[in-house]
Amino acid sequence: MSKYYLNYLDELESEAIFILREVWAQFQNPVILFSGGKDSILVTHLAKKAFYPAKIPFPLMHVDTGHNFPETIKFRDDIIKELGVELIVGSVQESIDEGRVAEEKGKNATRNALQITTLLDAIESNKIDCAIGGGRRDEEKARAKERFFSHRDDFGQWDPKNQRPELWNLFNGKHFQGEHFRAFPISNWTEMDVWNYIKRENIAIPSLYFAHEREVVRREGTWIPNSEFLILEDHEEVVVKKIRFRTLGDITITGGDESDADTLEKIAAEVAGMRNTERGNRSDDKRSESAMEDRKRQGYF
Repeated sequence: MSKYYLNYLDELESEAIFILREVWAQFQNPVILFSGGKDSILVTHLAKKAFYPAKIPFPLMHVDTGHNFPETIKFRDDIIKELGVELIVGSVQESIDEGRVAEEKGKNATRNALQITTLLDAIESNKIDCAIGGGRRDEEKARAKERFFSHRDDFGQWDPKNQRPELWNLFNGKHFQGEHFRAFPISNWTEMDVWNYIKRENIAIPSLYFAHEREVVRREGTWIPNSEFLILEDHEEVVVKKIRFRTLGDITITGGDESDADTLEKIAAEVAGMRNTERGNRSDDKRSESAMEDRKRQGYF
């Protein structure tokens, strides 16, 4: 890795740490949205650096769909224990049981959109005024419209045309009662930056990101993990492939790639040669051209 690129990673790190400290300075009750994916792990690592030697001064919040990879839940619990921070869990299953949301039916059913209600309920009940996320502008076209400080109205909804200007390094977190913000400290990072930084800092990540043999089913051009939640059709066959995942979500919607990348160095080399986005294997993003933006307008991450 070149000296210039190391300096560039340092600049990205400094910017993200500045944003995290601004959140702590401007808001009363912020949280980190923690999914167990690489981006939320990165944000948590940066928060640890931002407030060292003290521990991270705000909780981590996880919206538990009940359809998570087991590896993700174990990683979440391990990192909470290691950091000694509070974990707030919003349960989609509880939202279903209480009649707040209705579960989808059919072979392509997902709980992804159901997270919106659970997330907004958790934000309201815990009086959260800023939720820090790991969204990056290169992930998806809707996320490219986000500010560092992204305003949400009193219904938790996002209007990309009604956001505050961000001039130089000035951020406006003022809001009325009931409104809140989402903050995105790694907005300017790319997937390649994330992997190079993880490699440089030797940050622990779930084994799902590394290539390993797994039972999968070919569906809609990608390899979907076999699980108790997957509804198989007659023509579909469960096979064993060496798979790795570029992004983690519900086990029912997260597609994997055939890969031999079983080290951070191999992952970085593989990502450098890819031309499709990391969310290209997420079936929830394939439902329509504006699937992500539609969900974000309703209050999604």
